[in-house]
Amino acid sequence: MKKLLKRILKLIKQIFQQILDNEQPTVPSSNRPLKTPAITPPIPTFASQWGDALILVCSQCAAEKFSDSYHQVRSGTTASEELQKWLKSRLKLDGLWGKYRVVSTSCLGVCPKESVAVVLYHNTVGQQCFIISSHSEREIFYSYIKHINQ
Repeated sequence: MKKLLKRILKLIKQIFQQILDNEQPTVPSSNRPLKTPAITPPIPTFASQWGDALILVCSQCAAEKFSDSYHQVRSGTTASEELQKWLKSRLKLDGLWGKYRVVSTSCLGVCPKESVAVVLYHNTVGQQCFIISSHSEREIFYSYIKHINQ
């Protein structure tokens, strides 16, 4: 599983690097060498639906509901589904949807007990992994997202 996670994260990095490489100026500044163009394999490509960041939420994490007694999760949804829906709604409410994309993914190989594994890839901070176990932690995570967006 760790090898699979590393491979997935490496592919995500390559995708974002290719996006960044395509946005580099064609004429280098005096301080920066010209980057070589990214090599695109001979298969169909598409323009990404996100601008600055991708948030991967493990769909296999926390089949139990969040243990926060002050907030009730709708019956029939898992903590990862609830977190994903909440993140999407908050990003849309704050006008950040489009810059960010929230995607459900299969097992990330972390498997935290009663928590949800989340990977954030942002153009400015790179890749970061989080374990979110309560509603208060998701608020902290979202505050961090807003902070790096400024």
